Amino acid sequence: MAKLKQGILGAISGTLGPIVGGMWKGIPYLRRRPKKGKTKKPRTAAQIANQEKFKFANNWLIPFQPFVAIGFHNQANGKTAIAAAFSANYLQVISGVHPNFVVDYPKVTISKGKLPPLENPVVQLTAPGVMKITWQPNSTTKTSYNDQLMLVLYSPELQIADGFIGSASRADAQYTFTFNPQLVGMVLEVYLTVVSLDRKRVANSQYMGRIEP
Repeated sequence: MAKLKQGILGAISGTLGPIVGGMWKGIPYLRRRPKKGKTKKPRTAAQIANQEKFKFANNWLIPFQPFVAIGFHNQANGKTAIAAAFSANYLQVISGVHPNFVVDYPKVTISKGKLPPLENPVVQLTAPGVMKITWQPNSTTKTSYNDQLMLVLYSPELQIADGFIGSASRADAQYTFTFNPQLVGMVLEVYLTVVSLDRKRVANSQYMGRIEP
């Protein structure tokens, strides 16, 4: 039963036919009364498979989130950068069926944009836990000397990522990075990209290959 607390033109409290009235933080509101729940049909095998793939992809993406949050900042139209990164990788990267999903690491996208990438970058493991990156300065006017590097190292075995955002600039031409000791001796998938200093522009990420211990 509904009550008119402030007269015939006031807020409604309670249920009135298909309408429910109430207050939220002092603001009166009306909403449709929820329909009585129906017995849910058992999920089909295809529905279960899609749900498991979605769950796997979401969990797999978690270690990359600090990087793709910047790498997909310009792709987040009507959604978050994380959601944009998920959409870019879900169908292209993950295949197989539960529990044997496969990730195609060369196709993984960490960033997407129109900023020119680094020219001829090379990533080398020079010592346990030490990665050296070298590249050539860009000659195009569409770049800036202070564009920032982003390096991502990912261990499929440990399911953790490490790297940096902005520790080196495009003009440096080289940088040496000491990474997480947990990743020493692990197989690493390596990605490299570059972002503008104000984070408004970003290049397409480059897959730099698999580093074997």
